[in-house]
Amino acid sequence: MNTNNFFNPYCTKKARVYRILSGVTLLFIMFWFTSCDDFTAIDTPVSQLNTAAVFEEKNTAYSAMANVFAQMRDNGMLTGKTTGMQKEMGLYADELTWYGNSAQSSANFFTNTLIPTHPTLATWWNNSYSQIYAANAVIEGVAGSTTLLQVDKDQLTGEAKFARAFVHFYVLQLWGSVPYVTGTDYMYNSTVKRLPAAEVYAKIIEDLESAITLLPEEYTNPTRVRPNLYAAQALLARVYLYAGMLPEAANSASTVLNKTDTYIRVTELNNIFLKGSTATIWQYAPRTPTRNTDEGTTFIFNAGPPNSVALTNSLVNTFEAGDQRKAKWIRSISKGSTTWYHAYKYKKTGSNTPQLEFSVVLRLAEMYLIRAEARARQGELTNAKDDLNVIRNTAGLGNTTAVTQDEILNAIMHERQVELFSEFGHRFFDLRRFDVLDQTLSGVKADWNNTDNLLPLPQTELNLNPNIGPQNSGY
Repeated sequence: MNTNNFFNPYCTKKARVYRILSGVTLLFIMFWFTSCDDFTAIDTPVSQLNTAAVFEEKNTAYSAMANVFAQMRDNGMLTGKTTGMQKEMGLYADELTWYGNSAQSSANFFTNTLIPTHPTLATWWNNSYSQIYAANAVIEGVAGSTTLLQVDKDQLTGEAKFARAFVHFYVLQLWGSVPYVTGTDYMYNSTVKRLPAAEVYAKIIEDLESAITLLPEEYTNPTRVRPNLYAAQALLARVYLYAGMLPEAANSASTVLNKTDTYIRVTELNNIFLKGSTATIWQYAPRTPTRNTDEGTTFIFNAGPPNSVALTNSLVNTFEAGDQRKAKWIRSISKGSTTWYHAYKYKKTGSNTPQLEFSVVLRLAEMYLIRAEARARQGELTNAKDDLNVIRNTAGLGNTTAVTQDEILNAIMHERQVELFSEFGHRFFDLRRFDVLDQTLSGVKADWNNTDNLLPLPQTELNLNPNIGPQNSGY
């Protein structure tokens, strides 16, 4: 097996690994191995996985982990496709307007009329725990390997713990208290219980702190599609902020920001989402060597009216005069006297030669915003403004005029809105974190209720495993 092909994300050779989804039914997932030279067929359930066939071989072990990231990219809530949360939670908040058919599932996100039997909810839940299960299988398989070098065991285990923490973090944000699954024992997983949010945060933090000790400092791939320890630090900074651990959030963000030989601020906004951006901390590898991002395909339209989504006028109008993010990250499409707007951070759709864009998952600007918020909430107002001004100056704006703590926090929230729009549900989670969700969305959503701060648990899961009940309030 040729290890030179090891990190190639575009090969189509595959091997099958069966897995048992926690708390639901027996399902199969495909491990699309990235090595181009061999094909390995594994016909046993993952709970009885023949480790000699996968985790005793370096290439297939790494390919199994690469598949976990590919599943996150392609399926469930973390994909940039039209079925992912970047679109759906943009509709659920105040970033996107729905122009599709009212009978389509996305319409319920836009009107905040989700019910427990909504198919997207079950898809997101099932795919999330499928990805978590696959990460657990990698952790267990690597631990049982007798031939992998320790450096490879550390890398793979660190990547799997990073992925497990990442997916659990978003499941927690969408549904509140959730199970934290760390093994592949089907009988145990089929009866797991939801944990209080504080316990879930603690387990996410534990996984990420462990990943930081295991992952290398430098990227193993120049395109940054496999996480290093700074990717884990970046995610940890976000988790600390959401958990209210402010000194820790600032310190983790600083660890990333201080790596100035790797993470370099990009001052040309049109270059931030290019595949070689030095502001990228971690990104998905596209499915083929000519394909660009799913996000581009999801958001870009070339004629009006849109057949799916467009940016809300309220978002477009919130940009300050002279903000280059509006000029470069938003594109207008007109027909007659009507104008619509779409996100234009990614400027390519489908295939392109040469390939220009990867889907950016973690990037430098968020670290400045995390540190600014953590500092502001601790009363370090001058330092908070310094971080905030880095973001503003990059966008072509002058320094903030905010003075008091409340003013600075409001300014940070505004910068998060115009910097991170259409990226992984940031807007909805920020409205909730800043405790302005109800007052913001009740004014623009006819069916908004204060219990809509969490999504309903999928009814199929409640039926299969009553231990994850009770249903979230309001559903």
